[in-house]
Amino acid sequence: MIILGIDPGLTHIGYGLIQYEKKEIVLIDYGCITTDKKDTFKVRLEKIYYGLKEIIEKHKPHEVVIEEIFFNKNTRTALMVSKVSGAVALTVSLIGLELYEYTPLQVKQATVGNGRADKFQVQSMVKILLNLPEIPRPDHAADALAVAICHVHTKY
Repeated sequence: MIILGIDPGLTHIGYGLIQYEKKEIVLIDYGCITTDKKDTFKVRLEKIYYGLKEIIEKHKPHEVVIEEIFFNKNTRTALMVSKVSGAVALTVSLIGLELYEYTPLQVKQATVGNGRADKFQVQSMVKILLNLPEIPRPDHAADALAVAICHVHTKY
């Protein structure tokens, strides 16, 4: 079972792919789709769409999971990330895959065992669970891997 985790954002969309088989989680790939702040919103959404489509076509995940936007002090940022989440949902739907969503609290609880864990604790647990020599960078990619791990721990 290949699972694609996504950490939505407008400038950096983190993605992480894991394989879950025989109760073992193995890293496949991770990174970020990046967009240029100078580009129009339309161009940035297109880059997200094509980048995500390319990742899905290359790795052929069985399930896709995304971290829900939960709270943001900056309303404008929250609205933009919500629009990106909608674009991700539409892309995944048009490709024919099911999209699962988890809140940051659920991700922290499922990966660390503590819903109030900080970002470093979550990223450190991702490193441990995937037997990596260091925490995945950039942060958005580590967050995407955490969402994928959350899905495994929640659903399976």
